[in-house]
Amino acid sequence: MIEVYLILIALAVVLSMYRFFRGPTTADRIVAVDIMTTLTTGLMVLFALYYRRAIFLDVALVYAVLAFVGVIAFARYMEGGL
Repeated sequence: MIEVYLILIALAVVLSMYRFFRGPTTADRIVAVDIMTTLTTGLMVLFALYYRRAIFLDVALVYAVLAFVGVIAFARYMEGGL
């Protein structure tokens, strides 16, 4: 069953990469990167379930926090604020 989830997430990554490269505005590209980081976090959680390793959950949590801060910082930069 996890294999099905991996395929669906991979498809979602491909679609968000399409939006990243074809996005007409910078905001579309920022949202696409945010979606890809969220999907990557989900992949790490699935790997933690599949391999029965808790370390993947810790890595996923840190990655999610850093990705959130990065997207917020980049969005504020594009807005013109510091």
